[in-house]
Amino acid sequence: MHEIQTLGVGTELQRFFAAARLRASDYGDHYVALWDSLEQASSGGKRVRPALVLAAFTGLGGTDLTLATPVAVSFELLHTAFVIHDDVIDHDLARRGVANIAGRFAERALSHGAGDQAGAWAATAAILAGDLALSEAHRALAMLPVELELRGRLLDLLDRAVFISAAGELADVTNAASKHPLTVAQVVSTLEQKTAVYSFEAPLQAGAILAGGSDEVIGVLGAYGRLIGVAFQLTDDILGVFGDPEKTGKSVLTDLREGKQTTLIAHAGTTTGWPEIAPYIGKADLTEVEAATARDLLRACGALQAADELATDHLNRAVAALDTAAVPDPLREMLTTLAATAVNRSR
Repeated sequence: MHEIQTLGVGTELQRFFAAARLRASDYGDHYVALWDSLEQASSGGKRVRPALVLAAFTGLGGTDLTLATPVAVSFELLHTAFVIHDDVIDHDLARRGVANIAGRFAERALSHGAGDQAGAWAATAAILAGDLALSEAHRALAMLPVELELRGRLLDLLDRAVFISAAGELADVTNAASKHPLTVAQVVSTLEQKTAVYSFEAPLQAGAILAGGSDEVIGVLGAYGRLIGVAFQLTDDILGVFGDPEKTGKSVLTDLREGKQTTLIAHAGTTTGWPEIAPYIGKADLTEVEAATARDLLRACGALQAADELATDHLNRAVAALDTAAVPDPLREMLTTLAATAVNRSR
């Protein structure tokens, strides 16, 4: 799905970054390097959000991809902005083993003899790059050659996605300071706010709105998007502790060392096994052996099974939401397949 339907998105992004670099050349080499880094940050992903925009648009009878592609680009740039800012919040200099914008500008500071300012260069470049991506996400919709009312609906949708995601990001950070595990409901609410709305709900609804979809189908796609978005994140959190790093590209130590509040921890906190598990959660120098012990304890107390069952429940509810004549069969089939792949990922 992603490879076929998002080819135009990649072309449009290349065109955008080429024009931006040309403009940036008037403001010095560092600014050009910033745009180079921003383009790198926006490339290499699975383009899930653009694919969802285009799937909903074409699935509901839309045909003019010159209108749909900028909307798809908007949501890809929104994702890029959030990823960049998330790395700043987490003080990360790399993503999936490759230097991110902050990492590249920290290295740039060193190469320019400003090693004592590497941290400032890193944070400044990443914050500005995220701001630029977020600005263009809004501009792409604001310049769309459609009627004012339609443009307003799309901008409102994007604004809501940003507003709710910011609430989720703040909750994710403040939750980490809790001295006790959150409830499962609190964890799920944060996942929905931080990721599900902007990554799944809003892109699907944007495509549906652009295609002239009914209020019913827009609501159905929104419900599906929220549910499958949570299911996807629940699975990500499981893989963050029990996954195979060679397959996921993610360490199975980081979440435990940081004491990340996941449904695994939320469930474990309600069991008699928690006092034995607690010392391993948030232990900054957690070893591989200790992590293996923590995983065994999480299995034994039923946390892994509970998290798996919760993800599956969200998947099933997402698929059930599509069971309406308002959703055309081809679109329903595609989204049902997506739901399965969101949860059934090898670990």
